[in-house]
Amino acid sequence: MKIFRRITVILVNLVAVALVALAAFLGWSHYQSTGSAFGQVQVSPTPIPVTPTTDAQAQGQVDLPDLIQNPSPGTNGITRAASMDTNIPTRSRVDVITYNVQQGDSIFSIADQFSLKPETILWGNFDVLEDNPHVLKTGQEINILPTNGIYYQWEEGDSITAVAEEFRVEPEAILEYPGNRFDLTEIDNPDIEPGTWLIIPGGWRPIKDWGPPAITRQNPASAAYYGSGHCGSVYEGALGTGSFIWPTVSRQISGYTYNPPIHPAIDIGGAVGNAIFAADSGVVVYAGWSEYGFGYLVVIDHGNGWQSAYAHLSSVAVSCGQSVARGTTIGGLGSTGRSSGPHLHFELVYNGSKVNPFNFLQ
Repeated sequence: MKIFRRITVILVNLVAVALVALAAFLGWSHYQSTGSAFGQVQVSPTPIPVTPTTDAQAQGQVDLPDLIQNPSPGTNGITRAASMDTNIPTRSRVDVITYNVQQGDSIFSIADQFSLKPETILWGNFDVLEDNPHVLKTGQEINILPTNGIYYQWEEGDSITAVAEEFRVEPEAILEYPGNRFDLTEIDNPDIEPGTWLIIPGGWRPIKDWGPPAITRQNPASAAYYGSGHCGSVYEGALGTGSFIWPTVSRQISGYTYNPPIHPAIDIGGAVGNAIFAADSGVVVYAGWSEYGFGYLVVIDHGNGWQSAYAHLSSVAVSCGQSVARGTTIGGLGSTGRSSGPHLHFELVYNGSKVNPFNFLQ
């Protein structure tokens, strides 16, 4: 009898546990199906009333169910994250801006800063720089073009075709560039006032070389236009070896290195008065002042297709027609002419072409 009662109690307990588990399962299923989240308040859908229509209005129309507005945040859709920031798309600059030259700037560093070619800095500022990177100085205000090319001031009698041809572009490149702001409805016959500045995108022209020309002992008078240091006679004298020594006591590059066509030379630093040496044996074919920005200048013809030039000197220690041996002191380092500070502007010319001195100096 006791065993029967014990079995009955156990069965009753098992049935009770099963009922509790079933109730929990049904509750969880209902919870999942309603999409409710923990801690959220259920908001009953609110029907938006629809105004009844008359029979005449209803003709040809289909009865639609009431629109259900459900503001519950527990919907199953993907919601958009709120963002307090506005992304404004960037656009390429099309206008010319100005820049004040800072201490330590160069044509090359400014070009890098604005993602332009160094030539574009010169082409946009001929009235200030005159194609000479040594003219750049702190405090100058220069133009910065929005793209590589030429900044050109329109002149009386110009035509789009002629200007485009001069700078090696198609006329459409000028007419259609947004920064020039042409009326595209009158593009076939644009009326351009003299003095108007135009951007020539992709334009090109030669960079003017203000450096000394190739001067030979057979015709030193060819440099008569260059300044009072020119020589006038035909000379004979020492011949070079074709091997060049470093032309001064310092080996520090100051400012510009060899980078044609902008700077077909190297600038070697040092103190004013440091000795300047003949890089190889030869005959002096220019000795004195240059009117083209290089101050006191010495040019040596080495008699074998080579010439060497030494500019911005503080003093000149040789004269026209003098034979010099390699290593002879020909002057002192200086900062004369258009110079940003004491340095030697050194050029090597072979058969009329300016070459990289680093390839030949010992």
